[in-house]
Amino acid sequence: MGGPSGFVAFVRKVLSHECGPFWQFVKYGAIGVMATLVQMAFFYLCASTFLRCLAPGDWAVEALSLPAAEFTGGEPWFASRWFLAAAATAIGFTVANVFCWLMNRWFVFRPGRFRWYVEFGMFYSAAALATFIALSVQSLLIAWCGMMTSAAVVIEVLVSFMVNFFVRKFLIFRG
Repeated sequence: MGGPSGFVAFVRKVLSHECGPFWQFVKYGAIGVMATLVQMAFFYLCASTFLRCLAPGDWAVEALSLPAAEFTGGEPWFASRWFLAAAATAIGFTVANVFCWLMNRWFVFRPGRFRWYVEFGMFYSAAALATFIALSVQSLLIAWCGMMTSAAVVIEVLVSFMVNFFVRKFLIFRG
């Protein structure tokens, strides 16, 4: 690489839009991890405070000492664990996708196929579709399979990640 200046040139190339498909995917994955952390932070903030959807025995309750809520199974739909978890996910999704759009635009994909507000609308719509699909899977896993909330959230994130990459790469941004 030729010393510090070679390393700096390499880092600049990787961070640019001209880095090639391998580094593009690596950057997309890194930003996806950061956006997921943002989403999870907001999810658990909501889930442990005003949307109280963590049941006793949940990983987050055990590992992070978050408060658990008791559910009898007889709650109305709007007070059920799956609905409260979906609402917490929607809040985390909203914040994380603004972060993700900005980071993808600045570091991963070349903007310019559409005006910024059209691009943002498409980005957000694609993310909403992917999250709707993934959130449906999450809700079914909680409501029908009795899966713990945190495990279902992990599966929701993985489904959403894959759908989003392909839609963003091939439909929204210019590669």
